[in-house]
Amino acid sequence: MDVLFQQLINGVSLGSLYALIAIGYTMVYGVLRLINFAHGDVMMASTYFAFYLITGFSLLGFVLPNMPWYVAFPIAMVLTGVLGFSIERLAYRPLRSAPRISALMTAIGVSFLLENLGIVIFGGRPKGFPTPNLFTEIFYIKEVSLPSLSILIPLITLIFLVATFYLVYRTKSGIAMRAISRDIETPKLMGINVNRIISLTFILGSVLAAGGGIMLAMRYPQINPLMGIMPGIKAFVAAVLGGIGSVVGAAIGGLILGLVEILFVALLPSYAGYRDAIAFFILIFILLFKPTGIIGEKFPD
Repeated sequence: MDVLFQQLINGVSLGSLYALIAIGYTMVYGVLRLINFAHGDVMMASTYFAFYLITGFSLLGFVLPNMPWYVAFPIAMVLTGVLGFSIERLAYRPLRSAPRISALMTAIGVSFLLENLGIVIFGGRPKGFPTPNLFTEIFYIKEVSLPSLSILIPLITLIFLVATFYLVYRTKSGIAMRAISRDIETPKLMGINVNRIISLTFILGSVLAAGGGIMLAMRYPQINPLMGIMPGIKAFVAAVLGGIGSVVGAAIGGLILGLVEILFVALLPSYAGYRDAIAFFILIFILLFKPTGIIGEKFPD
């Protein structure tokens, strides 16, 4: 029983990370019907922002000292939001009226661009991510170990989820997002600044990716320019599983995917090398039997 409880804690913690990243995926898709394949690489960039802010760096001849984590992490999230805005403004907005396949190919191109820029700027060698002491403490309940990070990750994810839910369903900007998701032309006639709302969606999605990326870097304290590929794909699977376009669905899908992945490794340790394949199996299964996901809805074309 202790072993099962331990694995459930690990599964909820990992699933919360997938959920946080998947919410950003699903928000962009919900507004633009665009699968932003660069989302995982935006998450990767956030970890490097946080890394250099914590460890200190030099820029244009000026040496900037290291910052405490409670200052560095929010700044890294803001910088990631700026990156998301820049990607939308420079790469996606010019293709707003183009066929969807053009936007999809652009998203793949932006993903490759970020990965290779990361290798050029940051170097291809992995870097150890410094984890603050607050996130390294371990508590024990009998034989069950409770790392503070495993407790904080679901809590922080829940806070982000509630804040996102409030913005989408209780604010004018959220109403505009939901209106644009149904019909991008009609909101223009009603005076809604569509470009501003779409930019806000990208900023919010990037900030959520940054939160997930920084916690992922603390959970597995090593970062590299290609680290966003697999978490990004799994977050996409989580979004499809829960119902892409649904914020709550993305959270549920992430939790399910994290639990299934951890329990698979725990119950079948000899097949642990196939843990990443579970996500692809779930994706194929859900697309075959319930393409709208668990609580997703079918949108008109």
